[in-house]
Amino acid sequence: MLPNPSPPRNPWRYLRDRDVQHAALVTALALVLSAGLVWLGYLIHVCRVAMRSPLAPPRRMVTLVFGRRLERDVPEHDYRQRLRRALALAEQQQTGHLLLLGGCSGGQCSEAAAGHAWLRLHRLPGEVQVQLEQESVDSLENLRHARRLLLAEAGDAGLPPVALVTSRYHLARCLLLARRLGFDGNPVAAEPTLPWQRRYLGLLLLEASYLMWIDLGLRWAGLIGHRRMRARIS
Repeated sequence: MLPNPSPPRNPWRYLRDRDVQHAALVTALALVLSAGLVWLGYLIHVCRVAMRSPLAPPRRMVTLVFGRRLERDVPEHDYRQRLRRALALAEQQQTGHLLLLGGCSGGQCSEAAAGHAWLRLHRLPGEVQVQLEQESVDSLENLRHARRLLLAEAGDAGLPPVALVTSRYHLARCLLLARRLGFDGNPVAAEPTLPWQRRYLGLLLLEASYLMWIDLGLRWAGLIGHRRMRARIS
């Protein structure tokens, strides 16, 4: 029997955290002192990862599918693209194990459960193992809980290499977090190519800001020996 999803939680709760605020201050100072050049560097990196990521992993492996906020308890456009990519990998026998990530970020249904229902509706091959991670509301929690589930299954063998299936704009952040948490993560893009639409460009700009905030915060914590800050992503 599948576990019941946790009740909805607010992903913006992190903004009340002192360490997150500390990292935000450092990021803002770096942005001002570099006249925006640091942020531009992160934007270039996000776009490069978005454009160059493949449509399949280098070999058959466990596939992590990142959820996204639902619309009326069903997957919206970006989430459906991620699910289509996962379905294609399963049909092409490039994965035999899907781990769907996402708790209740709104509505009554978890993102993982909604994704599983979508896959069943679209005839996911029956031999594919499906696990649901229904406790998280953001990418960091997605990966922490996925790590716990995979380690519980693998035992002494440790974490297996994983394919990270998500939207192209989201891949750079997921890769950074996954590697920080000890994953051998391989990016797999949901979309066939990078869409050059106004909405998508806005998401790329936002992801560059998120990535800068996370990465500079971690670098600063390492520089000053702030163990608690570094432990926020571990």
